[in-house]
Amino acid sequence: MAVALKIPAVGESVSEVTISQWLKSDGDYVEMDEVVAELESEKATVELIAPEAGALKISVSEGSDVAVGSVVGEIDTSAKAPEGASPMEKSAEPKLTSAEPAKNTPKAETKPSTQNEKPIPSPSAAKLMRENNITSNQVKGSGKEGRITKGDVLNALEYVKQPGSRDSDRQKMSNLRKAVSRRLVSAKNETAMLTTFNEANMKPIMDLRSAYKEKFKEVHGVGLGFMSFFTRACVLALQKYPAVNAYIDGEEIVYNNFVDISIAVSGPKGLMVPVIRNAESMSMAEIEAEVMRLAIRARDGKLGIDEMTGGTFTISNGGVFGSMMSTPIINPPQSAILGMHNILERPVVEKGEIVARPMMYLALSYDHRIIDGRESVGFLVTVKNYLENPMSLINGSDPTNQLLGF
Repeated sequence: MAVALKIPAVGESVSEVTISQWLKSDGDYVEMDEVVAELESEKATVELIAPEAGALKISVSEGSDVAVGSVVGEIDTSAKAPEGASPMEKSAEPKLTSAEPAKNTPKAETKPSTQNEKPIPSPSAAKLMRENNITSNQVKGSGKEGRITKGDVLNALEYVKQPGSRDSDRQKMSNLRKAVSRRLVSAKNETAMLTTFNEANMKPIMDLRSAYKEKFKEVHGVGLGFMSFFTRACVLALQKYPAVNAYIDGEEIVYNNFVDISIAVSGPKGLMVPVIRNAESMSMAEIEAEVMRLAIRARDGKLGIDEMTGGTFTISNGGVFGSMMSTPIINPPQSAILGMHNILERPVVEKGEIVARPMMYLALSYDHRIIDGRESVGFLVTVKNYLENPMSLINGSDPTNQLLGF
């Protein structure tokens, strides 16, 4: 019996996917619930699972766009599983050799192999090639079955005159890249986006990490990175400026009483934005562990749609690529995004003296429809103050003020 292999529902509002890769070949025997292909939607990469055990028959090739619910193959459940047979025993039919032609097969149907044959030029193309000392390997034929035309030779002559290669490749945009493109254009066109800048002295955090990173890893099993400091600083600042954590829904403003931090990361198939849920209730160690888990899943292309949807505020770290300053684009429907940049030693004035300090530029892009200048600047200054006084991240207040009851 043949069981249809259908594209499953992969998320709300997703109606089409791309077959990015068949993990099994046509005719392979597959087990029930075995992954046979990877599907790429505009939101995530998902797996296509075999509904039954049997022989796989593929009807749609890799790279094809197919609608959710479409049949892309079938499973022949009557096929028997191989029992460790040798390569010769696996073949149900003997292979023909050149000394044993198939019986009753007309000679006209037997076509010689053309794998190593060179494309044949037309008479006018061949004459032009001889006159200019060009071989067929230097010309790409555009005629029927790759036949080289006179125009192909003229084009090749133009390339020969150039000092370097002028070839170009066309690649189809993935569903993920198309979705990212639409969202970025939408964010630029549908929000009143502005960016405010500041800078933070990272020496206090770097000193704290140097002093406690070994102990931190020993106790918690994860490294102490910069992301937990930034996440914690943003959580506390968002609680002071709730408009930065809100979004516009029609003619209403929705204020979130929780903080879900989206972390922009670069995956093998493009930009991905996994979400740290309820970051306001997490410790530094819990934040670091979650960042590590999401980063690994992003690197392996295993992030699910549920792990990338939602989010009330985004942090983007362009500094890992060497960015000194940028204006990040809001991640809709959110109203703001914080851009981190690389850390460079720069001269700063402290107590009347010029000293070198590891400085980082910070950029907050925000939707001016919901966030005023006072709130955007106040939020960014609050983040800066927390970063430059990392001990205050413990409970959101300066330890000295807490001690003295200020």
